[in-house]
Amino acid sequence: MYLNQLLTNQKNIIPHNGYTCYIPNFINHTSPTFHQQLLENVHWKHDELTLFGKKIITKRQVAFEGDEQIEYTYSKQQKIASPWSKVVLELKQILEKELNTQFNGCLLNLYDSGEIGMAWHSDNEPELDSEGIIASLSFGATRTFQLKHKQTGEKIDIKLENGSLLLIDMESQQYWLHQLKKEIKVKGSRINLTFRQFKK
Repeated sequence: MYLNQLLTNQKNIIPHNGYTCYIPNFINHTSPTFHQQLLENVHWKHDELTLFGKKIITKRQVAFEGDEQIEYTYSKQQKIASPWSKVVLELKQILEKELNTQFNGCLLNLYDSGEIGMAWHSDNEPELDSEGIIASLSFGATRTFQLKHKQTGEKIDIKLENGSLLLIDMESQQYWLHQLKKEIKVKGSRINLTFRQFKK
């Protein structure tokens, strides 16, 4: 995958085993509008997961959009992409132009407040292109994103701000876990879009 000049000038925020960079204000002038459009126009629903053989309903709401026939399995649940909504397609086109690459799927998460988080995990599903990258856009309330090395345990905290972009390559997914920390004092909602490159 070719990464253009935007990325070659960005500092790698992890010390080894992969490439991860953070770009604040990536979509600064229109991000409040995008946040509202996403709230109103994406078909949100609570996620279903299987933990220890039991199905649970998550507090966060999710959506999965993408090209036709894009699907993947997460926590033993098969996800089939819905067609691109207008607002998500617009953001996809902005990313593809700036990064000089293409994405064929996007997993969206809606966190109503800081009381809702995401536990430690890696985005290493076999359906993802092992040479690809995940582009994560954030809109709404600032939240703390944490990385933890699987072997050494070293941690890195990043404040994901409104309109920011976080890029994580697939090598990072092999060696690092990540989570969205719960922050009770945060009352506003946050929407996260993770644009992905699935195997064709």
